[in-house]
Formats: sequence, structure tokens, C-alpha cells
Amino acid sequence: MRLDAEIILASGSRARRVMLHGAGVSFSVVKADVDEDAVRTALYDDSGALTVDAADVAEILAVAKAEAVSRQHPEAYVIGGDQVLAFCDALLTKPKDEAAARRQLAAFRGRSHALHSAVALALGGETLWSTVDTAELHVRDFSDAFLDDYMRHAGPAVLESVGAYLLEGRGIQLFDAIDGDYFTVLGMPLLPLLAELRARNILLS
Repeated sequence: MRLDAEIILASGSRARRVMLHGAGVSFSVVKADVDEDAVRTALYDDSGALTVDAADVAEILAVAKAEAVSRQHPEAYVIGGDQVLAFCDALLTKPKDEAAARRQLAAFRGRSHALHSAVALALGGETLWSTVDTAELHVRDFSDAFLDDYMRHAGPAVLESVGAYLLEGRGIQLFDAIDGDYFTVLGMPLLPLLAELRARNILLS
């Protein structure tokens, strides 16, 4: 039994912290020192084509974060997470500023995109388990007035999400439909993670 095991979240994501807290998981936060741009760049060939599936990118990054922190804290169970947004044959990263977020949301209007969310569990510097889940989001054809209002109310918080939306609040009004798990959209496949922690007797079963 490892019910007294130390758990570390290797992420600065507010959404992932809220998810784990809400699920009753006791953990500390150590943000992973991983050059995500370098990891992503290595996954493209000389012609600029991605050499793995978009979902694999999220999993590779989640594993890299978990293992980086796990090497520093080898006795703890370390959770790493990442999310990749695939839109029009491109992988998007978090918008750099609110103007970029607005342009991104305008481009989404009336179209669909995929969110690939991955989570990994590491111990002693090595990954014990990882998984990735995908949600399809269908953005409605909203008006410019709605977009202006959304951006005004959301403010800098839009920069916390790769999609520039906060599903827990007004961001839900951006969509006609969502096919997939709610927690996957927020940034981590929470139910599979909790099941894995229970299977390893880290949480009560």
C-alpha cells in the first residue's frame, strides 16, 4: 500500500491544479523545466512535416515533464500533463497575447478542432504509465459583438488555455457541441489518472 505516497504535479496549469484538488488528491506543485519548443521542433522532419501523430506530441511532452521532475524527486509519484490543439493541419500553442487570442478565436468560428490531452505518471525518473485522450470541439458561428464581449470579460485568463477559452465560464458559449470528456478539454484525462492511482494503491480503491 502506498496511500502515504508523495504526489507531485509537474505543471503550473491552474486547471490541472483545480481538477486534482477537486478530486481530493493531496499533492504539491513543481513546475517542470522542459524546453517545450525544442521537444516540438525535434518531432518535425527537414521538410517541416510532423513525424508523429498530433496526439503523440501531447503524450511525449507529458512524459518529458513528468520524468524531468521525477529525476529531481525520485521518491515521489510525479504527474505530468500536456495539451495540444490541432486545427487545419497545424498544431497551435498558447496565444502570446490577447490580440493573438482574439485572432485565434475568430479563425475557429464556425469550424471544428481537436484537443489532445495527455497525462503521465513517473517514479524514479522513469514513466510508469501514460495515456492520451481526444475531444472534438465544434465552434459556433458567433458574432463579432459576442467575441468582443467575451474577450472583455475573459481578459488575460484566455492566455492560460491553448484554445484561448475557459470552458468553466463564458467560454462554453463559444461552442455548438463538444464530443469528448469534459476534463480532457480542461487539460488532463482525469478519470484514467485517478483509476491508475487507485490501481497502484496510491488512492483508496
